[in-house]
Amino acid sequence: MTTTFALMLRTARHECGLTLEELSEASGVSVRALSDMERGRALGPQRRTVELIADALKLDGARRDEFVALAKAGRTRSGYLTAAPGLCELPGSIGDFTGRTAELAWISGVLDALDEPEDRLGAAVISGGAGVGKTTLVVRAAHRLRDRFPDGMYFVDALGMSQRPVASAEILGQVLRAMGVRDQQMPQAPAERAGHYRQLLRQRRVLVIVDDAAAESQVRPLLPGGGPSQLIVTSRRLLAGLEGVQRLHLDPMPAADAKDLLGRILAERFDAPRADDLQELVDMLGGLPLAVRIVGNRLISRPGWSTADLVARLSVAERRLDQLSAGDLKMAAAFEMSYEQLPDPVRPLFRRASLVPGADFSAVLLSVIGEVAVSVAEDQLDDLVDLGLLEAAEGGRYRFHDLVRLYASQRLEAEDPVDVVADAKRRMVAWLLDTLTTAGRWFQPGGADTAVFGSAEDAEAWIRAEAEHWFQALGAAAVAGDHRAVVRAVNAAYAFHERWVHWPRWSDVFTLALDSAVQLGDAALQAEFLNYLAYTHTLPWRANGPAALDRAQRARTLARQAGDLRQEAFALLYTAAARRGRPLRDLEAALSAIRQAADLFERAGDVGARVETLLGAGVIAFDLGDAAAALAAYRQALAVAEDPDSGLTTFAVEAILPHILGHTAQALGRLGRRDEAIPMMLRAVDLFGGLQVVMGQAAWLRILGEELYGDDHAAEARASLSRAGDLYETVGQHDRAAYCRGAADAICEGGRN
Repeated sequence: MTTTFALMLRTARHECGLTLEELSEASGVSVRALSDMERGRALGPQRRTVELIADALKLDGARRDEFVALAKAGRTRSGYLTAAPGLCELPGSIGDFTGRTAELAWISGVLDALDEPEDRLGAAVISGGAGVGKTTLVVRAAHRLRDRFPDGMYFVDALGMSQRPVASAEILGQVLRAMGVRDQQMPQAPAERAGHYRQLLRQRRVLVIVDDAAAESQVRPLLPGGGPSQLIVTSRRLLAGLEGVQRLHLDPMPAADAKDLLGRILAERFDAPRADDLQELVDMLGGLPLAVRIVGNRLISRPGWSTADLVARLSVAERRLDQLSAGDLKMAAAFEMSYEQLPDPVRPLFRRASLVPGADFSAVLLSVIGEVAVSVAEDQLDDLVDLGLLEAAEGGRYRFHDLVRLYASQRLEAEDPVDVVADAKRRMVAWLLDTLTTAGRWFQPGGADTAVFGSAEDAEAWIRAEAEHWFQALGAAAVAGDHRAVVRAVNAAYAFHERWVHWPRWSDVFTLALDSAVQLGDAALQAEFLNYLAYTHTLPWRANGPAALDRAQRARTLARQAGDLRQEAFALLYTAAARRGRPLRDLEAALSAIRQAADLFERAGDVGARVETLLGAGVIAFDLGDAAAALAAYRQALAVAEDPDSGLTTFAVEAILPHILGHTAQALGRLGRRDEAIPMMLRAVDLFGGLQVVMGQAAWLRILGEELYGDDHAAEARASLSRAGDLYETVGQHDRAAYCRGAADAICEGGRN
């Protein structure tokens, strides 16, 4: 067998027991260049490169001379042979390939369809962002399915992310040469070359893989025109313009598979990494196989490092991308190739998107930060999605992979002046708080603003979707000293919060507003926000009686100083709630406080708050064992809520009515009037459902199952409790969920156990 430079290099490396990565470290030559040499794709490397490799392989004497001579012979071959990529040989499949079971099955299914003429498409596109493992997946699948293509498999790197991608005519030429077409027979016109290619594909059963395609025009001439052959294209772009192709978008690996891959890479180490350290590493890498590979290679090549050492290095977000580097494998470089493909006007938007604090964001918010029209922002965001630098999220929103966000942030710091970045942040904060104020006012008396939101439903949807953003904006505004914007926005948000009461950040929101009120020296505002905090501490799933009482008492003192009857009355209302609950349980004191609150609300002319005191008085009477007195108080509250002339706003009625109905139904049940109670409670559940108040729905469903459905309605009781458990689970109330499911399981067909 004739010895070639590629064969001698591969043999010498194996004799030294070196991996490509280790030879790269020892010689200073990149892993990719070494791989190309071993596969015959780089036939004549430069003399200095050859000498570095020979030194690393410890070649001397006659063997070193032969090694250098073979490399020199490659450099003296014809220009055609030097440039030609061998025979488009399929790269080797890595031995520690992990996961991607569903994706491999998809590719297998695509190839199976070649035998079904009516389902045959003959081309598939596998897209995905940088480092997601597209090439590795396709190569693995091709090796596994080699026997399906007896006439050959051909792999071409289209260099789509380079400055000069391979032209489609050259790709066709490479594949045709690999299929045996001589240069003398090679059509020169691109159209004729494509036609000859399709003719051969109809006559043979081959697999053609075009890796890293740049655009549709680069691969469209390679689409098969029929027959038993298959084309698979990988690209960071979606290549949405290609017609008649099957598509697979490759997402990052699931965390379990990424952890398994890292464990397999590190199997060569003499010390087994701790499972917790592996998990920490995987959590910081976001399931990108390239990042996992880099981390694994770093730990393999540095046996003195522990896994915990690398965890510590990667834990500093600003340094993480710099640490994700091993030889010529660099995570930042992979992202940079995509970034360089962006049109110039799109790059600033990509960089500034890293300023958004939440997990996902809308085109409208990006238009504010980028100072472009919404339609322009949408087009530019589509460009970013097309290149895999952003992901499309639900509801027409967008999100970063965590590592891509870090890269965008680095580019922002490197390319944008400090004052430009500061202005973009200020615009974002101001817009978020102004919009929150406008949205919240939809739920205040006379506050609807149709110029921004067409309906209360639109306003509610915005508050929920942008919560992480406007919450961070509140903090930023407070730090910047814009305290009036903070209290204005939180005041408006409070009018809505009853509809989303289980959101865990309300206490933090009200604390920020309280701090701003303190900075403004406004006693009435301080009382108001202390009352909001007291309320959050009275909620059953977050109950803290002493904390609620402390806030309420402080609020009452400040309200008296400010002469604010309403806030003094609310302080008494929350004092009653705190006294009613444990560990402060004192129902007589609670009843006294709520009567005082009712008098003050009467004097202040606050009808809505008066309804709350009636409801609170009924709850205390119920706790005292007087269901009849409770029912009487509830009926008074219900009469006010259902009176169209009461002065209550529509939103106030919507918020309070399911509470009144549910408590009324519970009292009726206690009095033995279950036939009246059950329809009323079901109505309360439906109303809470319409408001998306999950905790209210779940609470009334639990009461239905435990108290209102008797043994003669065991199936309904079980269903009600099970549904309550499911709802509690959706908002993270795992203990309550387990209790309800246990109660449901305890009910047998004939009644309760």
